[in-house]
Amino acid sequence: MNPLVSDVLRAAPVIDGHNDLPMQLRAQRSYSVEGLDQPLPGVQTDLPRLRAGGVGAQFWSVYVPSDLPEPEAVVATMEQVDAVHRMVAAYPADLTIACTAGDVRRAWADGRIASLIGIEGGHSLATSLGVLRSFARLGVRYVTLTHNNNTSWADSAAEKPAVGGLTDAGRAIVREMQRIGVLADLSHVAPVTMHAALDVAVAPVIFSHSSAKAVTDHRRNVPDDVLTRLRDNGGVVQLTFVPIFVSAEIVAWTAAMREESERLGLAEEEDWWPAAPAPGTTPEFAGPSPRKQHPELAGWLAANPRPEATIGQVADHIEHARDVAGVDHIGLGGDYDGTDSLPVGLEDVTGYPRLLSELADRGWSGADLQKLTGLNMLRVLQVSEDVAEEPLWARTR
Repeated sequence: MNPLVSDVLRAAPVIDGHNDLPMQLRAQRSYSVEGLDQPLPGVQTDLPRLRAGGVGAQFWSVYVPSDLPEPEAVVATMEQVDAVHRMVAAYPADLTIACTAGDVRRAWADGRIASLIGIEGGHSLATSLGVLRSFARLGVRYVTLTHNNNTSWADSAAEKPAVGGLTDAGRAIVREMQRIGVLADLSHVAPVTMHAALDVAVAPVIFSHSSAKAVTDHRRNVPDDVLTRLRDNGGVVQLTFVPIFVSAEIVAWTAAMREESERLGLAEEEDWWPAAPAPGTTPEFAGPSPRKQHPELAGWLAANPRPEATIGQVADHIEHARDVAGVDHIGLGGDYDGTDSLPVGLEDVTGYPRLLSELADRGWSGADLQKLTGLNMLRVLQVSEDVAEEPLWARTR
């Protein structure tokens, strides 16, 4: 490892904004947390690889599909939160629940990985402030306002805006989040929603896993006018590694593949969401989610192989966000275990040092790399705590 990178990771380990391992524990392992202390096949994350990657704090995403009925989404999200707490309890020498900036620093001093919780999608709140407050008491520190479907109160980037960003109820939800110390996460939302949230924000907001739209024109990425406002808000954009968000070539390839699929009359594959294990049953490990290969499409795929994304492309997004928002407003949010492909060299959570080495080779200083890896997010956590009138997070350690 580059000596500068080693020094950076000792001083400021990575605080990653988004990892979907809890979803994979449900999908592949019936929520079993066994075996995470050794190399675990079928996932991109386990404890040895987190250590090798220099990760000192992880926001575990408690994602459930956004097309679930909202009451069902609340139950499924509770199961995901439970999985995080059980995972941490099973490995007390390696993991500890964290809710505050102080908790994160104590975890680092103890040689443990701070485990924070983020809800990926406002549908998991069922438009209820009571549900929001209950999740906050369980340690949830951010809520992504939408996933890939609009809610009744907020517009998603993946659908046509329906309410002009946020409704009055949406603005009230954002205000309540900040009042109780829960970060508003603007990944997945439409630009009009980003602006609407920034209009009412009194505390820093975050993007837990997004890239720069000016570099790769994808609907999930952040426009420059929002990055400018993020600087003024004091928030952080945690740049992600998802190939279609970082590579214009993959955006074009994906559009061509979908066009060919439509020509062949193939329906788009739905997300796989297996049932949770029933009480009194023996867990059955399902393995990775099944992906069907349509024979009609095989010839096209053979003739048009998917391009590979690169570490350099991820670095380009980080540098663009730095240039527009400022070096105090950037971080990392890999989206590991939430995507089935990753850039070359970033295939699992051991990849962070390779990305940091790329940036060091481009002339980044150790001080700026420390801001990127962890110090900026520590500041955002602390400021959100200071602004909160009634912080509700759990104090469990």
